[in-house]
Amino acid sequence: MTEIRTEANRALICDCDGVLIDSEAVAAAVLVEQLEARWPGADVAPVVMPLLGLRTERVLQGAASALGKTLTDEDIDAIRLTVGASAIKAPMVKGIDTALAQIPLKKACASNSDHGYVEAVLKRTGLDRFFGNRLFCADTVEAPKPAPDVYLAAARALGVNPDACLVIEDSVAGVTAATSAGMTVYGFIGGGHASDEQVGTLRSLGAQHVFDDMKHLPELVARWLQRVTVA
Repeated sequence: MTEIRTEANRALICDCDGVLIDSEAVAAAVLVEQLEARWPGADVAPVVMPLLGLRTERVLQGAASALGKTLTDEDIDAIRLTVGASAIKAPMVKGIDTALAQIPLKKACASNSDHGYVEAVLKRTGLDRFFGNRLFCADTVEAPKPAPDVYLAAARALGVNPDACLVIEDSVAGVTAATSAGMTVYGFIGGGHASDEQVGTLRSLGAQHVFDDMKHLPELVARWLQRVTVA
């Protein structure tokens, strides 16, 4: 028997940083500044930028490994706190509130940040009205992105199948996680940290469409709904 899909059994799941909140550029600037202060003369930015989307400690560990440097646990904790204090003040991504208001789907946020941060930043920007308590974060699952855990947790809580979820992501880790979860992924490259290289990278990892302006999101969701209904 063919399953009859309705909007009630489909969902839109958004990453937080870089999709809802334009915080990745802020975080990147702080990370580069902090590492350059500790590693004078090191070319930090080209190493840090591809790692955005991972947990901050993994970005730091990856950068240290790539550059043959070391960081103490105290360094990592201090940088994490500095990044968090800056990122939490970032604005929402332009147009995301208007776009979400036009999309008649269950919505959830799946983030590699901690629950307390996500809850606070969505409340500060007013985006919490779209997500309520449907926040799924790295500190509440076994493994962070690029593992699929946060996305699978969101689908279970929403009561929808993974293949009935559309995910909006901006990072390598995020697209990898959502694709591994069996979800359709669209890549967003309109944040302050975006680069031309992201388009090809996100597509190669499984993003079925890449866009750079949230005003297009309602139409993209409508087209996706039409396709999955026909299927």
